[in-house]
Amino acid sequence: MIRDGLKEFKEFIAKGNAFDLAVGVIIGAAFSAVVGSLVADVLMPPIGYILGGLDFSNYFIDLTALLGNAQAIGSLEDAQTAGHAVIAYGKFINAVINLLIVGFVIFMLVKQINNMRREEEAEPETPPAPPEDVKLLTEIRDLLSKGRA
Repeated sequence: MIRDGLKEFKEFIAKGNAFDLAVGVIIGAAFSAVVGSLVADVLMPPIGYILGGLDFSNYFIDLTALLGNAQAIGSLEDAQTAGHAVIAYGKFINAVINLLIVGFVIFMLVKQINNMRREEEAEPETPPAPPEDVKLLTEIRDLLSKGRA
């Protein structure tokens, strides 16, 4: 019973679709880390500078201080360390920007792949040249037909 289950699992994993999916998930995770770094380390600092030095990742609402249960704290990290209930909407803004960039890059990749596929489909295949013996037989037939006429 267990051997049959292991055999089925092995067949499932050996199929191209399951393996391709696993590779896609791994590459997607690595791609997500790269885009996350692009957003956090490359794009957001200049945007923050242009908008007056603001850092989206540090935008938050301190619910604990808002309700008067504690003193307001200036940074998200300090508020979280102190155990305050916070709504970190700045991190959400960064995540939305990250999603838009990843979506755009994936759109461009899929668009290019589709263009390549269309080019491959559009090129008609030229039929292979007939073998020499067929060429000779065709010439003989043509000569015979001319001789009768």
